[in-house]
Amino acid sequence: MFTGIVEEVGRVRRVERRGDVTSVDIDAGNVLEGLAVGGSVAVSGCCLTAIRIDDRGFTCELTPETLARTRFGTALKVGTLVNLERPLRADGRFDGHIVQGHVDGVGRVAALTSLGESAELAIEAAAGAERYLVEKGSVAVDGVSLTVARLAGPRFAIALIPFTLAQTSLRELRAGDAVNLEFDVLAKYVERLLAWRRL
Repeated sequence: MFTGIVEEVGRVRRVERRGDVTSVDIDAGNVLEGLAVGGSVAVSGCCLTAIRIDDRGFTCELTPETLARTRFGTALKVGTLVNLERPLRADGRFDGHIVQGHVDGVGRVAALTSLGESAELAIEAAAGAERYLVEKGSVAVDGVSLTVARLAGPRFAIALIPFTLAQTSLRELRAGDAVNLEFDVLAKYVERLLAWRRL
């Protein structure tokens, strides 16, 4: 489990496709502390397994399922910036919200509007996704725990403070870019429970 509090921004240094598996090397520093082979890392909100670790970063593998459900299927190349977070420790502080690293879908950036030092990020989610979104509720965008400021159908807006812009890859977003979205797991469980009650 993760919290959506990004520890550092890494950079993709190699992408290699072998058969149906895509191997990715990511430059990293902070998240290497305590990371072991077989350990999990949230990479722009997607929980991946470190299969190799060196002094520059780590390597993970992506299956066709991961590529189909995330922005990595179309937006993963050398030089890409990625948000990195290690799993929450049992004795750690819970600062964000519950993030599983299970991407629900891909959204599209409608606009990233500068408001001076802060900014507003508008995202178009897939039709039907609005049922998981509530004003002032939580959503993970590329692994960053954020608060929904406004809703208009499947489009939602988020206010970004200067710290978030400086400490995450969100500052690089442009209109049309794909982003990984994970909706609040509590909303998904409530929907599932209500569906069973109607049967």
